[in-house]
Amino acid sequence: MIQHRQALKQSLSAKLDRVVNDGLQLPGIVAVENKATLLDQLVESIRRVDYVAAVASRPISVNRSDPGSDYFDPIRAAVLKAQAGDVEESSWLVFLATHFGKASRTGWLLTKDVYGALGAGYNWTWPLVSTNPVAMSQWIASNQAVLRSGGRKFGNHRKYESLDPAKSNSTGEIIESYVNWVMQHGSHTGLFSHALMQSGGDPRAAFGMLYRSMGAVKRFGRTGKFDYLTMVAKVGISPIVADSTYMAEATGPIKGARLLFGGTTLANLSAVVLEQKIQELESVLGVGMQVLEDALCNWQKSPGRFVRFRG
Repeated sequence: MIQHRQALKQSLSAKLDRVVNDGLQLPGIVAVENKATLLDQLVESIRRVDYVAAVASRPISVNRSDPGSDYFDPIRAAVLKAQAGDVEESSWLVFLATHFGKASRTGWLLTKDVYGALGAGYNWTWPLVSTNPVAMSQWIASNQAVLRSGGRKFGNHRKYESLDPAKSNSTGEIIESYVNWVMQHGSHTGLFSHALMQSGGDPRAAFGMLYRSMGAVKRFGRTGKFDYLTMVAKVGISPIVADSTYMAEATGPIKGARLLFGGTTLANLSAVVLEQKIQELESVLGVGMQVLEDALCNWQKSPGRFVRFRG
């Protein structure tokens, strides 16, 4: 494993050198320690992105898809459902995992207890929710006190979300907007197939179409949309590929890009210019947009010393 990481790091280093030799200036990694740290972040991001593929390559216990089990994991459950051909439930699990996120201390507990209806004897499965999303909203409203107790928390990227229906864009409203977005095409299968058909089968163009249309889902900004759609691809639901880092809507990644291409996080480089440079860089590195946006975001937090960050 260590040898593989080292070989990958050396390969990426050579590619960065080639990029510079071809004329793309990268002043942010002139300092040796900055380049070494960026390489470490790229390798770490590749490991995170490849994690789902690694999970899918191994046997997965059915307990992973059972919210009544302490071993429940919505991502592993989504992989299991996708492997069984159940695109609808797999996609729904990806949405729930993205919306609630994984808490640093209690993991998927909130997702587990919402999906499993707090052990009421039924699960909030896609067939149930898609035909009556308001019922799930009302259930969350009625059980919000319990769902906010016992260490149940949203993940770091979703820490400002609310279960309280009295607040604007609460979880219930978000779920209803998600169901409405999907059901415009009758199903998740219809949604993803339509995007691929409209894009002439181009996986990158299809990603872009879905990203833009997902603006209909409340409280899903750049990170939410990007994380959901890239996970849809990783789980094996649809063969879409991120076409951009969507730099204009980013905070951390745009700082990282400005540091890399401008030498400082305050460099006067527009999102459009940065996106063009990112596309040029990725064409040589070949790591994908998700890896680049993740690595740049983490690198700019500590450009001269590698720190492992968890979302």
